Amino acid sequence: MFIQTESTPNPATLKFLPGKVVMDQGTADYRDADEAGLASPLAAKLFGIPGVTGVFFGYDFITITKEGPDWQHLKPAVLGTIMEHFMSGAPIMAAGNDGVPATDEEFFEAGDETIVATIKELLESRVRPAVAQDGGDITFRGFRDGKVFLHMKGACAGCPSSTATLKHGIQNLLRHFVPEVREVEAV
Repeated sequence: MFIQTESTPNPATLKFLPGKVVMDQGTADYRDADEAGLASPLAAKLFGIPGVTGVFFGYDFITITKEGPDWQHLKPAVLGTIMEHFMSGAPIMAAGNDGVPATDEEFFEAGDETIVATIKELLESRVRPAVAQDGGDITFRGFRDGKVFLHMKGACAGCPSSTATLKHGIQNLLRHFVPEVREVEAV
């Protein structure tokens, strides 16, 4: 098994591509070892590596966020853990866990359904593929009073360039296609 790695705009996050599907659908983002331990055997193992502070599963990639050690010291342990897990045939997620937390409820006013549908379509077709290339994900959380609320995951969470991406890239795109959008904010 050969696992490729790619850098991301976030220097604390590295993208690992195992050459296999990681999550059939959806994504999973863990910033806490206890939560990860309950949801995913692989995430639990990755959090067992000193310095790992975040694990994100996308369709065909895993992003790891670190604190402390240089990647040259941490990368071999992460590669070994991912390879060992895939070679064992063990599941990525614990039984009955699809990676989507139940608390991610959307909010918007009645009557804004058409606006929200357009926002979601733009996010799905234009934004999410681009941020997945960088090892992250952005999902719709809500729309209220002209403000779109988005949840940034994986490499996007805590990335130094995420504010620029959010305010200049995504906000301009949404404002261009959806005049009702005034502002975009991360939650």
